[in-house]
Amino acid sequence: MSIKRNHLSSQLKLALGDGLVKIEEHFDELTVEVQANQLTEVCEKLKDHAELKFEQLIDLCGVDYIDYADGLWQGPRYAVVLHLLSVSLNQRVRVRAFALDDEFPVFPTLVDVWPVANWFEREAFDMYGMMFENHPDLRRLLTDYGFVGHPFRKDFPMVGNVEMRYDPVQQRVIYQPVSIDLRNNVPRVIRQEGAHRG
Repeated sequence: MSIKRNHLSSQLKLALGDGLVKIEEHFDELTVEVQANQLTEVCEKLKDHAELKFEQLIDLCGVDYIDYADGLWQGPRYAVVLHLLSVSLNQRVRVRAFALDDEFPVFPTLVDVWPVANWFEREAFDMYGMMFENHPDLRRLLTDYGFVGHPFRKDFPMVGNVEMRYDPVQQRVIYQPVSIDLRNNVPRVIRQEGAHRG
């Protein structure tokens, strides 16, 4: 671990105290794991602490760990992951919190800490079905309002459940069961005998 990351690790441990579950280094960046129910308080400290100053939320995304490590994963299924940047101190950190309930993953909203979290949380809700308590406008962002399911969940069918099309007779968009014919999408390569690549 570099001197700068070592210093950041020490400051994170001091600032977060009991809010810190563990801290690891991956890909030359620190990952801080925290409890989901303490996520708001931890993020406020990360933003406001004089030695941290993570004033910018770069990304917030959902993760489904159901098939992680070739199915050997034994931990909770859903996590929310944040990437934070301190422009003033030129440092980054990754924050991860696991949902307490795999059937109904819930996290506190971070809109009051970083307003940009609004659309990131809407995307995580839409794609993974993650709920964000006290979010000002939690509704689908990328899929249609009548869409069934959450397409980034690992158990979501690859072809989906329903398809949508415009019906010229009804003059509106309609939904119907998926009607995809299974076919071989592997291209055939035909080579002439004796042909050489130059």
